Amino acid sequence: MVDISKVRAIDIHTHAEEPCGCHADDGYDDLQATMAKYFRAPWEHPPTVPETAAHYREQNIAAVIFPVDAERETGYRRYRNEEVAELAAENDDVLIPFASIDPHKGKMGAREARRLITEFGIKGFKFHPTMQGFFPNDRMAYDLYEAIAEEGGIALFHTGQTGVGSGMRGGNGMRLKYSNPMYMDDVAVDFPDMKIILAHPSFPWQEEALAVAQHKPNVYIDLSGWSPKYFPEILVKYCNSILRKKVLFGSDWPMITPERWLADFEKIAIKDELRPDIIKGNAARLLGLA
Repeated sequence: MVDISKVRAIDIHTHAEEPCGCHADDGYDDLQATMAKYFRAPWEHPPTVPETAAHYREQNIAAVIFPVDAERETGYRRYRNEEVAELAAENDDVLIPFASIDPHKGKMGAREARRLITEFGIKGFKFHPTMQGFFPNDRMAYDLYEAIAEEGGIALFHTGQTGVGSGMRGGNGMRLKYSNPMYMDDVAVDFPDMKIILAHPSFPWQEEALAVAQHKPNVYIDLSGWSPKYFPEILVKYCNSILRKKVLFGSDWPMITPERWLADFEKIAIKDELRPDIIKGNAARLLGLA
């Protein structure tokens, strides 16, 4: 288990990629290459989980890591949750495993979630409504949410615009409407004991995300996917005030490196006394590590 006293930060949002590489036959290589250009990422092929662990160990940062299961909507084969969990266990000084299950899998997905938590120590689950093609408050997903809530898991949802498919023909089929954070208000009401993270500054719905996080005690915001130097003024204001215990450092590795994010974070107008909680303390408490 990660010893939080030994790391300088906890990155709540990193992506797992397979050691065999992306699947050229299903278009995943093209998607990743386009995203790398969008984010100006310094690699041609995404790093593997062991490579990710090595980078975070070198930076003395712990990381929540997960795949994304969007098989139904995209045709991209998912990275097995079990394999990600096993690799995270081999690097448990820096990696904290989350999983991903397409909510369209219904009761089968709910059973998988329970098994992953009890047998593999999965702490939470990543949802990407735009990639998975669903509104988060669709009752179709509720069996899965119920399983996560009952087992004490965390649900992390992509919100706002996405770099996935940006600039590709037809946005590579990605529909932005699914990721409006206001749909999460229903989920927070219906599952009041399930911890929910709204991922990213939620352009163009930043105020909706702040409203939901302020109003619902079980909702948090991660700050991944953007360099802090681009954060809107209202987000910085809320980080410095009423949401100071509910905002979390996230990079969106490998598209943004944690050291780049942290360096840019040092340059924005966050109160010095709040920085330790934002980069580590808030996440540590949410994950049950403190």
